[in-house]
Parts: sequence; C-alpha cells; structure tokens
Amino acid sequence: QVQLVESGGGLVQAGGSLRLSCAASGHTFGTYAMAWFRQALGKEREFVAAITWSGGGTYYADSVKGRFTISRDHAKSTVYLQMNSLKPEDTAVYYCAFKYGSLWVDRPNEYPYWGQGTQVTVSS
Repeated sequence: QVQLVESGGGLVQAGGSLRLSCAASGHTFGTYAMAWFRQALGKEREFVAAITWSGGGTYYADSVKGRFTISRDHAKSTVYLQMNSLKPEDTAVYYCAFKYGSLWVDRPNEYPYWGQGTQVTVSS
C-alpha cells in the first residue's frame, strides 16, 4: 500500500553530479526506512544508501561513502540521493525502496515496496 515514484536519472560525465528523488505515497506512517539500491547490467541488486524516517539515521555502502548523500523532505515524504564525483562504475539502474521497521536496512529482501527504477549512466 505504498507507491514510490522516482526521477532524476540521466547521463553524466565522470566527476559530475546527479540528484535522484523518490516520492512516497500511501501508508507511510510509523517506523519505516527508505533506501536506494542499484543494479548494473548482468549483476545483482546492491545496497547504496538508506535513511530511517523518524530518527533520520543514515547508512551507506562503502563504495559510495564520501561521494553520495541521502536526505529526506518530511513534508513531501520524499527521499533524495545526491551523487557527486560520479564514476563509470556507478552506472546502473537505481531503485528506491520502502520498508516498515528500521532493522536490516541494507538487505534488498527486507523491502516490500519498490520504485520503477531510473537509469544513471556515467561516461569516462
């Protein structure tokens, strides 16, 4: 009963920046977390970043620490992913996800609700 709509993907050169957005609607109250995962062509989905809605705790994959920042807009129930210093290996389809609770936020199997995905392509 949660719908997620993503936007902000595109093509960027290495070293550039993009900001992804994900707006949530529906049953979005209580304790929950939102996250970003990505899936490169021919590879499994991997964790990128997560944020808990009540406390605002953030979590990052080691590969993006210092380059990506996850944030939220409480009034709009929207999560953002600011991506700086992009590398070609960041190229993937990026998915927004929603789960109730605040444990195991880096596990894709814990998330029952997903956005449609947005393509991020970083050229060298």
